[in-house]
Amino acid sequence: MSTFRAFRISASGLTAERLRMDTIANNLANAETTRTPEGGPYRRQVPVFAPILSQAMGPGRPGQGQSGEGVRVVAIVSDESPPRLVYDPQHPDADGDGYVAMPNVNVVREMVDLVSATRAYEANITALNAAKQMALKALEIGR
Repeated sequence: MSTFRAFRISASGLTAERLRMDTIANNLANAETTRTPEGGPYRRQVPVFAPILSQAMGPGRPGQGQSGEGVRVVAIVSDESPPRLVYDPQHPDADGDGYVAMPNVNVVREMVDLVSATRAYEANITALNAAKQMALKALEIGR
C-alpha cells in the first residue's frame, strides 16, 4: 500500500466521522424541537456510509478482487421511528388530548454514538500518524 493511499483512506474516514459527529450534534440541538418547516417534530438524522472500492489487479470472481479505498457518505436519512408523545396540555403544540409529539431523539443513544464516532476519528488519526512516521523513516533510510 502506498503512503499516499493510506493518507487518502484515513482522510476519508476522518471526513465521514466528522460528518457523523456533526449530525449527532444537530440531533442533540433539536431534541426538543416540536415544529419544523415540513410540519411536526424534528426527526433524528442518520448518515449512511458505503465503502469506496477499487478493482484490484488480477482476475477476480464476483465479489472478489476489490480493495478498499476508504469510506464515503451516500446519504443522510431520517429515522422513521415514531415521535415520543408527552402529556403537556399547556404546550402550544399539544393536540386535543393534551399530548405533544416530541422528536424521536434519544439523548443517551446520541451520546453513545458520539463516543463511538470520536473513537473512530481518533483511530483514523492514529493510522494517519503511523503512515506519516513510516514515510519519514523511509526518507531517512534514503539519506
